[in-house]
Amino acid sequence: MWLLDKMLSRLIRKGQLIVTDHDGKVYTYGPGGDGEPIRIALTDKRAANHIARYPQVGAGEAYMNGWLVIEPPHDIRDMVLFVTSNGRGDDPTFKPQGALRKAAAYLAARADSFNPKGKARRNAEHTYNLTRRLYELFLDEDRQYTMAYYRDPAVSLEQAQLDKKAHIAAKLALDPATSSGKRVLDIGCGWGGLALYLHKHYDVDVLGVALAPDQIEFCRERAAELGVSNRVKFELMDYRDVTGTFDRITSVGLLEHVGTPQYPGFFEHTHRLLANDGVMFSHCCGRTGPPGTTDAWTRKYIFPGGYIPALSELVTESEKAGWQVMDVEAMRFHYSHTLEEWYRRTVQHKDEIVSLYDEKFFRMWEFYLVGAEQSFRHGNMVNWQIQYVKQRDAIPMTRDYMVEESARLRASDVAPAWHLAAEMRDAAE
Repeated sequence: MWLLDKMLSRLIRKGQLIVTDHDGKVYTYGPGGDGEPIRIALTDKRAANHIARYPQVGAGEAYMNGWLVIEPPHDIRDMVLFVTSNGRGDDPTFKPQGALRKAAAYLAARADSFNPKGKARRNAEHTYNLTRRLYELFLDEDRQYTMAYYRDPAVSLEQAQLDKKAHIAAKLALDPATSSGKRVLDIGCGWGGLALYLHKHYDVDVLGVALAPDQIEFCRERAAELGVSNRVKFELMDYRDVTGTFDRITSVGLLEHVGTPQYPGFFEHTHRLLANDGVMFSHCCGRTGPPGTTDAWTRKYIFPGGYIPALSELVTESEKAGWQVMDVEAMRFHYSHTLEEWYRRTVQHKDEIVSLYDEKFFRMWEFYLVGAEQSFRHGNMVNWQIQYVKQRDAIPMTRDYMVEESARLRASDVAPAWHLAAEMRDAAE
């Protein structure tokens, strides 16, 4: 316990954390005074050392294994946000310590980001081929598994995700009067929501590609149900295998899975695919500082092969391929609100998720969501939205068109209610 005791003594500077070790000894950290202390119990003699050696991995595994228990009225979200608000999410305390351990972590992360086609497909299946029901239990009605756009933090997740699609569509510089029949490529199409949205509002033909079989099957079912399968098509395909010419290219939540060694190929291939007067749009998680690495816990349990890029990496590699960056927006805090709501919905459906998987999986999913939230709330994570062109006259001179089109799109839709909300269930019963 001495190593964890030393770490927490240095870290906790506000509020109070009370830790009961497996042998019953109690340790108190922080001055108190900011509400009820957070109390945790370490139920296994291995827990303290496991956490202290590498907190980002050890704390998650200790919680998953039941070695770390948070006492009511608090929960794992309270604890993670409390600790990281003391040290900030990018504090060195949370990183591997010692030169050898840092070097090993860096090399492992770099190796993991090498994603040839076969590995990329396995990684996608690991992440996205979980049961459909799991995603239905915590995502919005359109199953958007990326940051929602909270123009007002008080709105519903459904409204924020609808606003996100309007915000993205506006940056594609499509004119409804002339867009009918234009071709759009949606790389990493998820569950099909953006592709169907673009077809609905612009009458475009869309090809969505992704690597998770169940995602593509679900997308095709949605298109068939809406009677647009001949215009909105989905293929189980690596983006590197796509051919043809497209007027617009979108990728939302895709570059995090590409891996830095593949960036040159990604930008070169998409440059070949886009028409000369076209627009490419990318939305991805990003870091506000220099290039870094993905922590080992996230790579192991949630996003194998994943890496969140710095803006410098995206701009440098795209320029080499001939792209011109026309617009960059740093989306701050929106994802923290999104993840908070995903966590709330996950906890609401704990019993069903445990029945689908088990207690360990549920705790893993909780830790993933709150760990990601703290990175966007207290750490250095944002979302990058970047607009690329091959020719500068492909878009208007000012950004007014984005504001105007986004407002028009928002006014044309009404956000659905979440069908699993308590009030909706009560009404149905």
